[in-house]
Amino acid sequence: MATVKLGTLVIRTLAKPISSQLKNQAKQHETFRSICISLAQSMHMAEVKLRTNILGEPARQHVKPLSETRAVENGANALAEGFLFSVAALLIIGETWRSSRSQSKQRGDVNERIDELSANVASLTERLERIQESLGDVESERARNNELARIVERVVEIGLRGGWAEFEDTPLKLPRVELAPTSSRTPP
Repeated sequence: MATVKLGTLVIRTLAKPISSQLKNQAKQHETFRSICISLAQSMHMAEVKLRTNILGEPARQHVKPLSETRAVENGANALAEGFLFSVAALLIIGETWRSSRSQSKQRGDVNERIDELSANVASLTERLERIQESLGDVESERARNNELARIVERVVEIGLRGGWAEFEDTPLKLPRVELAPTSSRTPP
């Protein structure tokens, strides 16, 4: 960014000597001289007509042309100023184009990043759904295991009460076997 601004400053600085060289060439070469004279005379005529119309002065039938040296001077100044204006306009247009290109590239990068993040969100959502499904399977498996543990515990309890398993001549009492947590136990 800074190099572009420095480059612009250098070009504008170099344009001034080129402009003064154009003035000198306009005074010395016959082709430039005739171009400057016709340009200056046209500008003079337009200025007089404009002044007449705006200020309400009486219209002149014949406008006195500029002297040759004055016409060359005015024409050379107009060419030099036109050159400087053109350089400045081109620099502004170039900076605007560069800035818009930079902004569009930046927008493209942002859009690309948004697309990437959207893909990541979709992938993570998919993974979360699979994890929730497997968690649901684990929960149903746990409930089934708890139910089977209650059934086995009940069968063992009934068997011990009914005398299926007897321990004769032992003062030892059989402990109650708990296969399922008591908090989830429901009466049969």
